Amino acid sequence: MQKILNYINGELKEPTPAKWVDNYNPATGEVYSLIPDSDERDVQNAVDAGLAAFPLWASTPREERSRIMLRIAELIEQKMDTLTEAESIDNGKPLWLANKVDIPRARDNFKFFATAILHEHSEAYQTDNEAINYSYHTPVGLAGCISPWNLPLYLFTWKIAPAIAAGCCVIAKPSEVTPMTAFMLSEICIEAGLPKGVLNIVHGLGPKVGAAIIEHPMIPAISFTGGTKTGQYIARTAAPMFKKLSLELGGKNPNIIFADCDFEEMMKVTVQSSFSNQGQICLCGSRLFIEESIYEKFKTEFIARVAKLKVGDPNEKETKVGAIVSLQHKEKILSYIQLAKEEGGKILVGGGEVKLDGRCTNGYFISPTLIEGLPHTCRTNQEEIFGPVVTLTPFKNEEEVLMKANSTQYGLAATIWTSDLKRAHRMAHKIHCGIIWINCWLLRDLRTPFGGMKQSGVGREGGFEALRFFTEVKNVCVKL
Repeated sequence: MQKILNYINGELKEPTPAKWVDNYNPATGEVYSLIPDSDERDVQNAVDAGLAAFPLWASTPREERSRIMLRIAELIEQKMDTLTEAESIDNGKPLWLANKVDIPRARDNFKFFATAILHEHSEAYQTDNEAINYSYHTPVGLAGCISPWNLPLYLFTWKIAPAIAAGCCVIAKPSEVTPMTAFMLSEICIEAGLPKGVLNIVHGLGPKVGAAIIEHPMIPAISFTGGTKTGQYIARTAAPMFKKLSLELGGKNPNIIFADCDFEEMMKVTVQSSFSNQGQICLCGSRLFIEESIYEKFKTEFIARVAKLKVGDPNEKETKVGAIVSLQHKEKILSYIQLAKEEGGKILVGGGEVKLDGRCTNGYFISPTLIEGLPHTCRTNQEEIFGPVVTLTPFKNEEEVLMKANSTQYGLAATIWTSDLKRAHRMAHKIHCGIIWINCWLLRDLRTPFGGMKQSGVGREGGFEALRFFTEVKNVCVKL
C-alpha cells in the first residue's frame, strides 16, 4: 500500500504521530493508498522551515524565482500522463477531463505567475514641489494555502504559485480526499530545485492540520477554497488575529437563457456547465432559468441530451460523467434529490444511484438529474448541492428572472444567453455575482480577477489580484 508523505523543509517525511488515513478510489470504492494523519506538530515543523527559508527566498531576484517556477511547469508538462492518471484515480473524474483541463491548468498556473512577476511595476506620486511618494509591495511572509478536492492540483497550484512568486513561503494543505497529485508535486519541486522550506505540504484532516494552519500566529495570510461553513469558521478564527483572508466559497449559480439565444451553442455549453466534473465545480450552473416561450423546446432537447450522457468508468473515453468523489458526498447528493421530491419537484431525468459492472461495481456513481416544478425559494434551489443535479424554471421577463437569480445567499458566477447586447450588459450589471459569462461558460483568462459576492467569498484571486494578496504595500515619502 503506497504511503503519501508530507513535504517539509525540502524533504518527504512521515507524519509525527506515525498514523495514517485511508485514501479511496471513488470509482471502485477501494482503499488504494494511505494519507498522513498529521497534527499541529507537523504544521509547526513546516512553519519553522518556512520561517527559516523566508529571508533568503524573499530576497531572491525575481528572475531566479521565475526560472525555478518555469522549471516546475516544465516538469508538470513532462509528467502530464502520470499526473492525469493519478488525478482521475484520486478524484473519480474522467481521465480525458483531467488530461484536458486539470493538469494543463496546474502547469499554466506556474507559467503565468512565473512570468507575471517579471512585469510588476511600482507607483510614484509627486506632491507639487514638496515631496515624492513611491509605493511598492513586499511579501507578507508565510502563507497558509488550503485547497479543495474537486479540482485538486488545478486549485492547489492556483494558490501556491502566486504565493511563492511573490516571495512568500507556503504552508499548504491539500484536501485529504484527493491528496495524490499534491504529493507528486512535492517530488516535482525537489527535482526542480525549489529551495528547502519555500513550499511545505502537510497532509491530513481539516480539524487537525487545517485548524493548526489557520490558528497559527506566525501565518499572517490564509487563502482557502471550500465550503461556506468552513469559510465562516476561518473568518471567526482569523479576524481577531488580523490575518489577511482570501476565501473562495460556495455557489448556486444561475444560468439565464433568453429566447433569442443561439439555441444550438447554448444547448451544447449548458450540458457542459451543468454536469462537468459530475457537477462538482463551484462554477457549474445548477439553476437553469429559461424564458417561457422556449421552455418546452428547451426541456425536450435538454432531456434528450442529458439522457445520452454516459455514466461510467473514468478510464473509458466515452464516459462523460465519472464517479462522485466520496461515499459521504454521494449520500449527501442523494439526500438532496430526495428532498427535491419532498418539496414537490418532478424528476425529468436521472434521480438515483448508478450501479456499474466490472471493476466499478462498488464505485460511487449518480445519474445526471434534471428537476422541474420547484419554487425558487425552496431548499433545493437555495442550498449548494455540488453534484450532477440541476433545476429547470421558466420565467416571463427580466425583472422576474433577476429577482430569482439574486435570491440565494451565494453570488459566485452566472451565465447569460442572449443575442441582445444591450440586455446582456444590463443583466450583467444587475446580477449579484463576481463572475458573469455571456454566451459562454468557464472561458477563463488568468489575468482577470476571480471571486464571489455575499457568502461566495471574500477577496479575489487571479492575475495581479493574487500577487497583491500575498504582499503588503508600503509607501515611502521623500521630502524634496
